[in-house]
Amino acid sequence: MMEDSPSPDWRSLLQRSRSIPPLERLRVRIRHFSPGDRLLFSVLALLVVIASLVSLYALEQKLLVEVPTYGGSLTEGEVGSPQFINPLLAISDADRDLAALTYAGLMGLSSKGTLVPVLAESYTMSDDGKTYTFILRKNALFSDGTPVTADDVVFTIRKAQDPAIKSPEYADWSGVTAAALDAHTVRLTLAKPYAPFLGLTTLGILPSRLWQNVASSEFPFNTLETAPVGAGPFRVTGVTRDASGLIKNVSLAANAHYPLGRPYLDRMQFNFYPRSEDLVSALKSGAVESAYDVPAAHTLTAPYARVFGVFWNPSEKQIYARAEVRKALALALDRSALVQTVLGGYATPIMGPVPPGGSVTQVPVPKSENSTQEAANVLQNAGWTYDGTMRLWKITSGKQTQTLDSITIRTSNVPELKSVASTVKADWEKLGIPVTIELYEPGDLSQNVIRPRKYEALLYGMVIGRDQDLYAFWDSQERNDPGLNIASYVNKTVDALLEDARSSTDAKTRTSDLQKIEDTVAADYPAAFIYAPDFIYAVPSDMRGIVLPQIITPADRFATVATWYRATDKVWPFLVSRK
Repeated sequence: MMEDSPSPDWRSLLQRSRSIPPLERLRVRIRHFSPGDRLLFSVLALLVVIASLVSLYALEQKLLVEVPTYGGSLTEGEVGSPQFINPLLAISDADRDLAALTYAGLMGLSSKGTLVPVLAESYTMSDDGKTYTFILRKNALFSDGTPVTADDVVFTIRKAQDPAIKSPEYADWSGVTAAALDAHTVRLTLAKPYAPFLGLTTLGILPSRLWQNVASSEFPFNTLETAPVGAGPFRVTGVTRDASGLIKNVSLAANAHYPLGRPYLDRMQFNFYPRSEDLVSALKSGAVESAYDVPAAHTLTAPYARVFGVFWNPSEKQIYARAEVRKALALALDRSALVQTVLGGYATPIMGPVPPGGSVTQVPVPKSENSTQEAANVLQNAGWTYDGTMRLWKITSGKQTQTLDSITIRTSNVPELKSVASTVKADWEKLGIPVTIELYEPGDLSQNVIRPRKYEALLYGMVIGRDQDLYAFWDSQERNDPGLNIASYVNKTVDALLEDARSSTDAKTRTSDLQKIEDTVAADYPAAFIYAPDFIYAVPSDMRGIVLPQIITPADRFATVATWYRATDKVWPFLVSRK
């Protein structure tokens, strides 16, 4: 029988000294150095080690990728004070801003301004363009953690249709039938095809369980108006009021249940100011970090879907029925100079009714060194003569003489339009026509001037929808209140194009129709179109991830707020998620 081999003494093996020949030779040489040489060698060795570590760190930093992470906040300033943080009752910009942050719709806006599913996971449209079926996300939750269901969607739409609510959304949803097919499926049926309908489904959805027992007459007074429960990217955590009861500040926190993912920012705060001057001061002092319509050192811009111009009313003054008069007055305006001097360059000169930023090619603005002379040539070529003594243009046809002796511009008493009106006045007076400007408070202008069509020339801005549905502005059936055809424009060709554009579900057909509308209306000069303003948004220089779509209302700036960030981290490239 063989004896067991003795087990090795591991402790003695580990304690046994070993040597690496190159290091051993180096150690022998160092031992023979003088004390001074040893010190010098030690310093050089230390420097080599430090340099190596620094180089390795720099290489690592170069290879790492910076990514957004959670954290940080934003303090926003705004003029006005919110009253209804409710998508069905929002009437002011402050209301709509907070509703956009705290509520979510079936669809939402992407950074490119296209519609993307939010509460909906997907949708289908019937071949006839009248039925839309939405499938809700299984993870769609309100900010209190309760699920968003098809019943919530149906409830919200039916409340929008309730005349007792007096919702600004009433007209958009009138005639739409909403039905819940199951807990996660909603069917919306239209009376007739309406191509821009999908854009209406960005309407924020209310939780029916919290609102269903609230009487329609009590909707505006419910505590949920300022303590909303929605499915948006943020939730309200605090509201402070001033001595008069107006909301002064609103605090928000990230909604962890937001269907598209928790926002990177932890918090947002809104501070509200009574005047634009107060907001400008707050931005300069650092009391707020961001604000719209206020230029600053770090400003983002986006196309505003609005067109401003002077709209003629031939019913009030017959002279504007003459095409050459409308054309001459339109050509007399130096739009480029106005944009630079009055609007600080934050606008686009225009000649037609379709705002820039879409697929339509704008009618080019004439480039003339002397716009006054060009306008005068139009009148003279049509047989008009100028009487310098009387300061009027006149034309005689048979026994009838018509004169262009004065223009009265009526507009809103707001700083921008007052300045624009003054510049327009100066351009037309160069043509030899005296001009008077009459200013009205916005509500007064709407009720007592625009609705009864009591103006000969109205300086006004049209807010065009995201799908550029121009029907209400230019169809001949919309000439009287409550229609918005404030130029009393009549053109059967344009009527047909407007109808086709709003009913066709083919994007190419709609673009073609809009292009023809742009070209035809511009050639008829029913208004002296002047400019489409830029949306201006002052933000902190370290705020990243902001991409502004085309702006319809200022609340659209928050389309991608969930991806805004200030805090960052660095990770290896292979750890970056691919979306």
